[in-house]
Amino acid sequence: MSAPVFVDTNVLIYALDEADRVKHKAARRWMTALWETQRGRTSFQVLEEFYFKVNKQWPAARERARAEVRDLLTWRPVTIDAEVMERAWKIQDRYQLSFWDALIVAAAKLAACRYLLTEDLQAGQNLDGVRVLSPFLCDPDTLASD
Repeated sequence: MSAPVFVDTNVLIYALDEADRVKHKAARRWMTALWETQRGRTSFQVLEEFYFKVNKQWPAARERARAEVRDLLTWRPVTIDAEVMERAWKIQDRYQLSFWDALIVAAAKLAACRYLLTEDLQAGQNLDGVRVLSPFLCDPDTLASD
């Protein structure tokens, strides 16, 4: 796997939450592969949402969430700025996405990601050159040659 992969909040949550064993295992496999290949990317929006959701759902895991966010800072998260906002609005209008999903796609595009790893959008969909992958329908080995 050589192309950058943008990771959405739900993947980070499933990697932490063991309630759904199948999704947890798939998310962990993706995260391990992205750490090993150094191809993981994300945004501050994703990190903020991840921290907020973990803190709300599992208050006792606050320090674990903070540690995870600190680690993910090495992925050089995309900052939501004027350029990302403008791109997001265009993507929102073009593909009829929610504003929050459009921000994710715009950040992925700005981070030069070929893939967006999420369960929130239609797998296989191409959004301005960013292909949506479901972490539960494919595994990192499918991208080994990319």
